[in-house]
Amino acid sequence: MNDWAGIGWLFVLLLGNAFFVAAEFAVISARRSQIEPLAEAGKRSARTALWAMEHATLMLATSQLGITVCSLLILNVSEPAIHHLLEIPLALTGLPEAAVGTIGFVITLFIVSYLHVVFGEMVPKNLSFSIPDQAVLVLAPPLVFFGRVVKPVIVALNSTANGVIRLFGVEPKNEATSTYTLDEVATIVSQSTKEGVLSDDSGALSAAFEFTTKKARDIAVPLDQLVSLPESATPADVEKAVTRHGFSRFVLDGENGEPAGYIHLKDVLGLNVDPVEVGRNGYTDPIPGKLIRQLVSIFEDTDLEDALATMRRSGAHLARTFTATGDATGVLFLEDIIEELVGEVQDATRRL
Repeated sequence: MNDWAGIGWLFVLLLGNAFFVAAEFAVISARRSQIEPLAEAGKRSARTALWAMEHATLMLATSQLGITVCSLLILNVSEPAIHHLLEIPLALTGLPEAAVGTIGFVITLFIVSYLHVVFGEMVPKNLSFSIPDQAVLVLAPPLVFFGRVVKPVIVALNSTANGVIRLFGVEPKNEATSTYTLDEVATIVSQSTKEGVLSDDSGALSAAFEFTTKKARDIAVPLDQLVSLPESATPADVEKAVTRHGFSRFVLDGENGEPAGYIHLKDVLGLNVDPVEVGRNGYTDPIPGKLIRQLVSIFEDTDLEDALATMRRSGAHLARTFTATGDATGVLFLEDIIEELVGEVQDATRRL
């Protein structure tokens, strides 16, 4: 091959190497949350990029194959051409032929290594790290196409690599991790707040992180601190309790002193038709059992977010917390859970 053709191939192969390096880092650095909306909107390159991210190990194998081929071709095609061109001026120095060959080889190795590392590796890598979401949209389609062309080779290489990984007791993953753990998100928010790029004046973000670490027992009201009524309470008792405390919901204690249910103020409003009536469903008769709302039971060590989910599914505003032995320890109020996220929430009828 002509020496100048070898020089030309050097730049072509460097460009090819740079493409595979950039594509490799783009696939593993791009954020799925940024690509999915574009794919759902029908953007073809986004759909291809999403597929590449979901088959990351195959794409990495494709990139590594491309990088290896380009590197070997540079050594076998371009390096001899540069070496031969350098020998011409070096021979004019009058140095021995062996010295000319050695010096030419060292200079060629330095030039090729410099170009390969800087333009074939570092520049494309840094570019993909800087704009991964944009880079993956451009680079993923040709990478996927190349991967399909050499699919048998890629599958064989990837299977071999996964087999070796399993020998170490590690299960290989196909998809790049593009999510953050709770601690990572908390660190990001904390650092962003310190740098002044994020404002959390209300404390809602900080409260959300603390919320996930709390248990039901942390905010449940102990039994001895509850404002409760006996299970045999009447609408008149509820009215007196509302007048005195202002709460709209009251726990009803069973014969064993543990919460047996709860009553909402609106449940007894229809019974208050005549303050002097003593007949059926009257003002001073016990509240009918069908109007007493059931308490959902939640283990006291349940995560607060799971307790909230349980209460939402059941539609209950109050929940009974219990120990591992089944003993009641307190009552969990829905508004107390909400307060952990948004701050103080007052009962509309509460006396202050």
